[in-house]
Amino acid sequence: MNILEKIKTNYSASMNEMTVAAYLEECKKNPKVYAKPAERILAAIGEPEMLDTRQDPVLSRIFSNKKIKVYPAFKDFYGMESTVEQIVSYFRHSAQGLEEKKQILYLMGPVGGGKSSLAEKLKHLMQQHPIYVLKAGEEVSPVFESPLGLFADYTEELEQEYNIPSRYVPGCMSPWASKRLREFGGDINKFKVIMLYPSIQEQIAISKTEPGDENNQDISTLVGKVDIRKLAEFQQSDPDAYSYTGGLCLANQGLLEFVEMFKAPIKVLNPLLTATQEKNYKGTEPIGAIPFDGIILAHSNESEWSKFLNDKKNEAFLDRIYKVQVPYCLRVSEEIKIYEKLIQESSLKKAPCAPKTIELLAEFSVMSRLKEPENSTIYSKMRVYNGETLRETDPNAKSIQEYRDDAGINEGMQGISTRFAFKILSRVFNFDSEEIAANPVHLLYVLEQEVIKMMLPPETETKYLHLIKSVLASKYAEFISDEIQKAYIESYSSYGQNIFDKYVIYADHWMQNNDFRDPDSGEIFDRSILNAELEKIEKPAGIANPKDFRAEVTNFTLRYKANHGGESPRWDSYEKIKNVIEKKIFTNTEDLLPVVSFTAKSNEEDEKKHMDFTRRMKDRGYTDKQIRILVDWFMRVRKTMG
Repeated sequence: MNILEKIKTNYSASMNEMTVAAYLEECKKNPKVYAKPAERILAAIGEPEMLDTRQDPVLSRIFSNKKIKVYPAFKDFYGMESTVEQIVSYFRHSAQGLEEKKQILYLMGPVGGGKSSLAEKLKHLMQQHPIYVLKAGEEVSPVFESPLGLFADYTEELEQEYNIPSRYVPGCMSPWASKRLREFGGDINKFKVIMLYPSIQEQIAISKTEPGDENNQDISTLVGKVDIRKLAEFQQSDPDAYSYTGGLCLANQGLLEFVEMFKAPIKVLNPLLTATQEKNYKGTEPIGAIPFDGIILAHSNESEWSKFLNDKKNEAFLDRIYKVQVPYCLRVSEEIKIYEKLIQESSLKKAPCAPKTIELLAEFSVMSRLKEPENSTIYSKMRVYNGETLRETDPNAKSIQEYRDDAGINEGMQGISTRFAFKILSRVFNFDSEEIAANPVHLLYVLEQEVIKMMLPPETETKYLHLIKSVLASKYAEFISDEIQKAYIESYSSYGQNIFDKYVIYADHWMQNNDFRDPDSGEIFDRSILNAELEKIEKPAGIANPKDFRAEVTNFTLRYKANHGGESPRWDSYEKIKNVIEKKIFTNTEDLLPVVSFTAKSNEEDEKKHMDFTRRMKDRGYTDKQIRILVDWFMRVRKTMG
């Protein structure tokens, strides 16, 4: 089926019409026909996948070995497991007929934290399952009311005959339906029932309300108002003179999104109280109660919430709110996924991005959101939050629970927004007039400039600039030094192998307390000479316990040879000795500068080595221009790297 046929099929499928009697028979067979909005949205969300975090060392540290629920419907909401679970719990409890069915679902969080995206997701999920709406002649109920509203006074009979629990029956029918019923002389069979799919576009059972000007906004944005064009034909109190265009009218049996709810005056919010508690509300004219059986979803930022919370007049309203905090993401790995998703949705997805660029931005964003820990560094805290173990590298690092307890429940409600971070990334990609590409050096520069432009409070600005200049720049200097050295070493892999082979032979003889005769020169090395030769390799890496280290490397080599038919291991196959050899090779970084720099080469050999180096850097994911920029930066900062 092509896209045009699909649209036509979906459109015609949503127009199924039946009699009230046929509808009731359908209800008897299929409870989904009269399902509440919370039940339909739960069905759209689907069953969670149970994730046993004990199977993953990173997740086990983050979630303390618990089993967590993961909802595929929210797979693009990275690092939001707790928030999503709270939202789903609201719908689950509401569907069970508990107190949540009378409460407003309120998302509170900082700007650019994902509140609007969550609201959009919930509206899209609401569109997946149909609703059944009353129809009279050619006219569909203007408030998309359930046909069960006709039986508001006959709930017991309805339950006995059709097994429809009384809690599914609206408390009243709409003034529109009441007028038609009178016109039909009480003959319910003259009504029809139509199946409709909720629609954001058509505003069928889904609507959006925003606060207007405080001076002129009134409750009509929620409850509708009289249509003055119809007053020539109907009395002002006639239901047909009323324009059912308010948010509550359009969102019946569905979802009403109220953006920045607490910016609206309290008088505008009052209809929400009766709509949630009594499942109906009054219009602006004396036309009778209008039914509402839907979900009210509101969101705003923390400052609006605090202002509303501290006003004693709002106590009744606060009691009707189910608050879910939507903090910023506090895990670097998840923040990276957010940026990668945003890049994939843009024309930048094919643009070159040097290694570490997105990771550095994610690290900056997350650190800006974290509360500064006591007796530990914010960088270590960020890594612990990301599920890393720092037992060997930072003895002062605390457990994830200690950091969380110290930070309190509001951590993640302040800092750099994802939206701001992506704007930074956009500028970095477009920083160079000759090449649309991103690299960490441009990122660090753009970040610094943008932080200064933001004119933040002095304390915050100082913190952010410290993160950029001291933490991120130094960590990146280590990383790019390692990258350049690796690309350089690969040109000299035989040199690394020679050092490794020599180290293993010397260490083995030293361990056995045997002299070693050099087969090339015939020179004899006694134990003290062997020790001196071994130390030349070990000292640059700061090996604290040479005896244990030598035994470890020797044993590793013997085991490897035994398992690989006598073949020696590669010098870089064992991380510990690999790091030692790298340090030995680069005790003096001046050795590699003539090769990696882009200055004119003094001889052909250096030129060839330079070409090999740039080729290997390109293999690692860098463009020609990025290699030049990053090498220049590395050469400028190398003196500060110790």
